[in-house]
Amino acid sequence: MMPANSNGRPHYRRPLITTPFFERSQYLVETDTYVAWSGYSTPDVYSSVEQEYFAIRNSAAIFDLTPMVKYRITGADAERYLNRLITRDVSKLRVDRVAYTVWCNEFGHLIDDGTVFRFGPSQFHVCTAERQLDWFLDSAIGYDVSIDEVTEQIAAIALQGPTSCAVLKSMGLAGVENLRMFEMGHFTLGRHALMVSRTGFTGDLGYELWIAPEGAVELWDALFEAGKNRGIRPIGYQALEMARIEAGFILPNVDFISAAHTVRLGRETTPFELGLEWLVALDKGHFNGRRALLQEKARGSRRRLLAIEIAGKKPAHGSLIYDDETSWRQVGEIKSALWSPTCKRNIALAMIDAPHFSTLKEFWVDIYLHRELMWERRMERAWTVERPFFAPERRKATPAPDR
Repeated sequence: MMPANSNGRPHYRRPLITTPFFERSQYLVETDTYVAWSGYSTPDVYSSVEQEYFAIRNSAAIFDLTPMVKYRITGADAERYLNRLITRDVSKLRVDRVAYTVWCNEFGHLIDDGTVFRFGPSQFHVCTAERQLDWFLDSAIGYDVSIDEVTEQIAAIALQGPTSCAVLKSMGLAGVENLRMFEMGHFTLGRHALMVSRTGFTGDLGYELWIAPEGAVELWDALFEAGKNRGIRPIGYQALEMARIEAGFILPNVDFISAAHTVRLGRETTPFELGLEWLVALDKGHFNGRRALLQEKARGSRRRLLAIEIAGKKPAHGSLIYDDETSWRQVGEIKSALWSPTCKRNIALAMIDAPHFSTLKEFWVDIYLHRELMWERRMERAWTVERPFFAPERRKATPAPDR
């Protein structure tokens, strides 16, 4: 018999599987544009990138998070194992709390980033954008720990935006407004257990909801019923990308490449280079890459990811950066860029070489524009600014506001 995927179709007919929310979401994807994510097919744009973006910032937006790769880590040595694997101190993470973190190889080069969820003394989940099972298993040698990928066992959805808390309260999730940032709450939806974490990738007030696949359609329907008077709408990858740049969040294969995937020397990055030194607990004891990171801290980094603002409104993604009008020496490049509709600024995350990231405050950005089949070149001034670009008070407010 020919093997089939979750759609009941032969694998060669549809190699990417759909999420448990596809039964509802498929009818809302007016553009019929999808992207591949960890073996799943997920919407890139439902109807309009602009409308979906403004739903994140002005009302409530739903994003299908199911393809996020999820690992269950249990066992007597689970905490010790994670403390060896990642850069943060897991012993300080309390039960029902979440922590953003990164993990490195022995050279201090970033493998990936993700979130750690603690459910008990020896029970954790780790969520990543890309699959990491081989690295996790290799790092577990000598530890009494069990590592299982549970991606297909958990359906997940992100609810983000200023009315997100009001939507959850209308669903009957009593007390959800009292969840603090990076805290988890446990509820029920019909016959299904529902976990809600106050986390997200938009830099705004928001939550992520986790449920068994059997309850996915019920959760989707409940969210849209509760949010019908609060501007709720589904969003795709492109709108989320706009919000995450405003929030100053990094993205694999855009702002950094995993050291497990690079093939050219010097393309790897470290947490210090990405401005993530606050994630590195050098005083907790040994972990993967600690020696190399101690050396880097002593000698300084080769480069640094900075938040910059660029004159004008011209998109600058992938542009090169020069120091001044005299030498025109290249000192870096743009990794992520966006004209921010909310901030009304031309913003970017830029990797700047040493020593320029600490000595220069202004740069020149070399921008190429493709307009009506013709290329145009623009040199625009840029300067360093604080990261994140957008950080509303409602994101951290507890109890969370309704709007």
